[in-house]
Amino acid sequence: MTGKDAGSSVGIDVIFFDAGDTLLGPHPSFPELFSRVCAEHGYDVPPEAVLRVQNELAPHLIDLAEETGVDNPSFSREASRKFWGHLYARFLRALELADDELAAALLERFSTSSSYVLFDDVLGTLRGLHSQGYRLGLISNFEQWLEERLAELEVGRLFDVSVISGFVMIEKPDTAIYELALQRAGVEAARALHVGDSVSMDVEPATAVGMHAVLLDRRGHHAGSGRPRIESLEELPRVIAGLEGRA
Repeated sequence: MTGKDAGSSVGIDVIFFDAGDTLLGPHPSFPELFSRVCAEHGYDVPPEAVLRVQNELAPHLIDLAEETGVDNPSFSREASRKFWGHLYARFLRALELADDELAAALLERFSTSSSYVLFDDVLGTLRGLHSQGYRLGLISNFEQWLEERLAELEVGRLFDVSVISGFVMIEKPDTAIYELALQRAGVEAARALHVGDSVSMDVEPATAVGMHAVLLDRRGHHAGSGRPRIESLEELPRVIAGLEGRA
């Protein structure tokens, strides 16, 4: 059954995707790119050390974000630079590095669209779903340049609906961004599926408005959570088939 089969018990018409860490991410990875920028400035910081700090800080991201005083970093370039600049400086402090020039270099590199590429499982999966008759959409907390980067990566044209916070001035987890996406798609929530890498930013707000949701857990951090979960987008067609075959 495809999304256009009206007789299916749980018909999915539109599949929405998050962008960052779902469709694309820093290349070759956040720890490796961070390490490369450090090396360019004379610091030997192995990716393993970056990953360790990333894991240490991850549970405190909400508190760290509040320290910046920026509520919506994707709404403007100035807000984004203040928000991410603070986080990179905090990251360096955790690595026992105090270098304002390095913090500025990290901000610049991670704010450059060419630093981001699609994950290997993205293009084939999206093309396959599109060819099966599903409409595809995007719901993302991102700056406006995301739209151009997706076009450069030959995936932007696959999306019938695109809701990017930098354009609409609404950020997840505000459910209004999901409601706007449904409105633009002209679809009922029960016939829409959202796929993203965050429980709090993707799964919970999507289900709160009545959408189906699947957690993309690439690193296996949420095994055993009981939520619909995949570790690769290549698993998504199987999950959709299960939804549409459910009584």
